[in-house]
Amino acid sequence: MGNADTKLNFRKAVVQLTSKNQPIDASDDNFWDQFWSESVTNVQDVFALVPGAEIRALREESPNNLATLVYKAVEKLVKIVDSSCRTQREQQTALNCARLLTRVLPYMLEEPEWHSFFWSSLPAAAENESVPLAQSLINAICDLLFCPDFTVTSSKRSGPERAEELASLDSCEYIWAGGVGFARSPPRCATHEANRTELLRLLLTCFSETIYRPPQQAATHHNKWIAFLTSPDNRHALPLFTSLLNTVCSYDPVGLGVPYNHLLFADTLEPLVEVALQVLIVTLDHDTSNVVSEDAEETLPDNLFINYLSRIHRDEDFGLVLRGVTRLLNNPLQQTYLPNSSKKVALHQELLVLFWKMCDYNKKFMYYVLKSSDVLEVLVPILYHLNDSRADQSRVGLMHIGVFILLLLSGERNFGVRLNKPYTATVPMDIPVFTGTHADLLVVVFHKIVTTGHQRLQPLFDCLLTILVNVSPYLKTLSMVASTKLLHLLEAFSTPCTNLMAILTWSTPIIRKRAVFHNLANLPHEHASIARSLAAATNTRDADKALPRSRSTESVVETAMEGSRPAQPAEPGTLNPTLPDTPAIATMTERESAHPPAREQLLPRRSGDGEDRTDATESDREDVTRTVTHRDSLRVGEEKSDSGWKASSEWVSSWRGRLPLQTIMRLLQVLVPQVEKICIDKGLTDESEILRFLQHGTLVGLLPVPHPILIRKYQPNAGTAAWFRTYMWGVIYIRNVDPPIWYDTDVKLFEIQRV
Repeated sequence: MGNADTKLNFRKAVVQLTSKNQPIDASDDNFWDQFWSESVTNVQDVFALVPGAEIRALREESPNNLATLVYKAVEKLVKIVDSSCRTQREQQTALNCARLLTRVLPYMLEEPEWHSFFWSSLPAAAENESVPLAQSLINAICDLLFCPDFTVTSSKRSGPERAEELASLDSCEYIWAGGVGFARSPPRCATHEANRTELLRLLLTCFSETIYRPPQQAATHHNKWIAFLTSPDNRHALPLFTSLLNTVCSYDPVGLGVPYNHLLFADTLEPLVEVALQVLIVTLDHDTSNVVSEDAEETLPDNLFINYLSRIHRDEDFGLVLRGVTRLLNNPLQQTYLPNSSKKVALHQELLVLFWKMCDYNKKFMYYVLKSSDVLEVLVPILYHLNDSRADQSRVGLMHIGVFILLLLSGERNFGVRLNKPYTATVPMDIPVFTGTHADLLVVVFHKIVTTGHQRLQPLFDCLLTILVNVSPYLKTLSMVASTKLLHLLEAFSTPCTNLMAILTWSTPIIRKRAVFHNLANLPHEHASIARSLAAATNTRDADKALPRSRSTESVVETAMEGSRPAQPAEPGTLNPTLPDTPAIATMTERESAHPPAREQLLPRRSGDGEDRTDATESDREDVTRTVTHRDSLRVGEEKSDSGWKASSEWVSSWRGRLPLQTIMRLLQVLVPQVEKICIDKGLTDESEILRFLQHGTLVGLLPVPHPILIRKYQPNAGTAAWFRTYMWGVIYIRNVDPPIWYDTDVKLFEIQRV
């Protein structure tokens, strides 16, 4: 009953504030103190008792009262920090100020005219007029995040009279968790973790100014909130970065593994890990090191978070970060005998963004990941989520980031080499059962995405094919299932996508589908023949939404993995943030040689007739990768014909002669007569006998010498930076539903759609 009365008093104060058109005196502390008194004890109450419509009305009709409310809340936080937040009453007041600001700030940030308000000075700070309101707020939050007996456990003797002064406290001694740069693991305290969560949530709200700008402005906008937090002016920058990173990487949701313990005990660490991860990836999104401020002709300070991340170099630190990320990525995939007995966390989208940032800013980390099979601990969950999300249009963003990461990794030789490690199926996935390597898993999942994925995934096909091109030179073998799937992709796209076909273990599927290669080698180039081919394709093809089913799959018995379920579409009513267009593969990658230039000069490539073919083969390879970028040349010609363009014999001849079919045609020329003869002589109908014959044969000296390995390597670009920013904030928007921080505000970076 008493709790209801205190909530009623808080509600009356809100009504009084919003109903008065005249400015309320800022010195009336009795009135303003009602908003951060002990009457409200959780953030959900604040969101319920302060409706968004009333905040907007206050902003439009009584802007002075709204400004005073925010000024007084920040001023109260500053005063509490000055007194070192020693009492329980002060700690409760600090939390209530943070909750109120978390509720109010989004409605101020959505209006551009209020942005400059936060960079004005506190009225009471006459002795230091140069400190903007936003800086005062961030300084207060950071001080409170390392406040003994409030957010961290004191290393000194407890008691208000012996509390440390926050102004002189060395926060490096109070890093929240052991790990990178901090070996000691401080004792856990649920209350401290909950308090950190609320303060970090306010910090994240301050950073959300970005989502209230259109995509074009967001690309060049410099978020001053983030710039200040990550600048040398923030004395807590290093311990805060270390605390955020270690909190995420040291989190083990399973713990001792006691079944159903997560249903019996509340986990105060999971909400902290979630918001810490979100704050971390947001701060790593803005590299302000060489950017001129919009308001003054000066260079913004370095982003110390990016600087610290890029300077991590010890193997033990890399190992700790990688183990933490892979532990959380693989958590949803773990299977137990007791259903729902272990805790599952849904942090995979934010973790993938963090992994991308780590690889982007710290190349040593990426090379560390790739130098061992640990990279497969990242690959498997990515492929799992790609396969599971392929039919759900609300998870298109997750599909993109997974493919982008694989594109980045595929540009490195070690990634292709690691794919040869045998894959033991422990994760139930909706794919055919096979016995093979991680390369087989990659091909089978990609085939599923292309043939049964949502139509909004078509812009990703270029990336999928490019990944296959990049890893193909390093694959030693493929299973029959993967080979068949790959040949189906070739058959469906009808383009020379890779030099993958040179691998001898694919001989049987290639022989079976030899008509596809003969058709490619004999593409029509006269105008009349081209017109007939295009007309026939138009009549036989349905809408360009799915690839045709391959007849080659009829001879391969496919069994789905035990315990798997088909990919499901989005639940009706699912919220889905929009995304920018997928950057073209040509803008994301550049052609690079997989060999040092000096080595290429020492080893000129020669064709079968002895002619020096170094320049020609490199040119051919470039054309191969170009066909990957434009994956269906015939289809492009057909689409353009609608606007008056007609395919000419010169256009077809310009790329027809460069199709890399020499190896395939030579293979067919040699093997087809041999296979046909052995089938006739021995009356073979069993494919396994043919496989044994091919395995014991040889093509040494018969095939052309392979040309130099050239790959399309990811290059940083503005398109992917803008895409990641939009995707990241969309994830944060959807994930913060309790409380719904940005719900019903005028977000401009993306649109929220209901599936």
